[in-house]
Amino acid sequence: MTAASRRRPSHTVLVAHPSAELYGSDRVMLESVSGLVDDGWRVVVAVPTDGPLIAELRRRGASVELCPSPVLRKSVLTPRGFVRFVRTALVSTVQGSSLLRRERPALVYVNTITVPLWPVLARLRGIPVLTHVHEGEASASAVMRRILALPLFLSRRIVVNSRFSTGVLTSSFRSLGERSEIVYNAVPGPGTRTDPRPRLDGPLRVTYIGRLSPRKGVDVAIGAVAQLRDRGVEADLHVVGSVFPGYEWYEKELTETVGRAGLNDSVRFHGFQPSVWDIVGSGDVVVVPSRVDEPFGNTAVEALLAARPVIASATSGLLEATAGYRTAVTVRPDDATALADALQGTIDGWDATAQAVTADADEAERRHSVSTYRRRIADIVRSAARR
Repeated sequence: MTAASRRRPSHTVLVAHPSAELYGSDRVMLESVSGLVDDGWRVVVAVPTDGPLIAELRRRGASVELCPSPVLRKSVLTPRGFVRFVRTALVSTVQGSSLLRRERPALVYVNTITVPLWPVLARLRGIPVLTHVHEGEASASAVMRRILALPLFLSRRIVVNSRFSTGVLTSSFRSLGERSEIVYNAVPGPGTRTDPRPRLDGPLRVTYIGRLSPRKGVDVAIGAVAQLRDRGVEADLHVVGSVFPGYEWYEKELTETVGRAGLNDSVRFHGFQPSVWDIVGSGDVVVVPSRVDEPFGNTAVEALLAARPVIASATSGLLEATAGYRTAVTVRPDDATALADALQGTIDGWDATAQAVTADADEAERRHSVSTYRRRIADIVRSAARR
């Protein structure tokens, strides 16, 4: 008899998540949920808003509860944002406590450190907490890093997605780093790989996937394409992703930049896409031009899984995610010229790159195996929930 079959069906894990979208940490959480469902747990996921994540959670066998939750974002530092944060916290305390009373979970799985109220509510009811850390804000002040890390002391177990993120925790509180366990993100690849073009006839096809925000450096990618054009090198940029609410000004700024540079025929905005594989497969190279620290580099790994070379900023978790791959190149952050040089280098070395991408894709599949990730998460949760 397996551990899953011995466990009473009423045993529940409640997963607290800060959004209902389908970006990096959202997709990793889906694999955590699948691992728990496969292990026999009843999984309830609490999200603050409606969104595309909900249908995918239900498809994987989880129940979903809409429950407001205060989320730590930069807007909290403004007077209006702080008032909104406090108001949401009061409502969340009532509804979150009610949800915990009703579900009586064996464990609360807090996905990211941006929802600090859930560990408090769980521990007040004597429920063990596991926190999965997806953040690594090394550029934040020491005081801010310590404030963000404080709720982790309420966690029985801490899972961290990279050595870099562990280092950030250790720099705040050494004991937290010592209690953390690294589990690299599960990153599913495409159902079928599309071979790269044997020859780069026509413009170089560049792809950006991710949030549209200043920290992600989308404008740097646009600047690099503009520089290539000035050098007489043809390149098209396909931008896949949307903005956080409140950052609409940045999207407008990007479109205005494209217009002023005369790149309307070379830069296309696709908005959010539930699946990116067709766009990645029709492209030649993926760029990850982040300006600031990234705890890991899911997009870089996705490019490699799709058998596409990747050019990423030489910073934080991106260095960790791209290490050891022949077709991964890193460049100075916030430097459009360095990115343009690397893109031109991709063209010049295309024959060797096209031959090496298959081996890199195979290695990425091994490192970020979905099945291995699911088993590890299930084992950790089972251990943390055992009283």
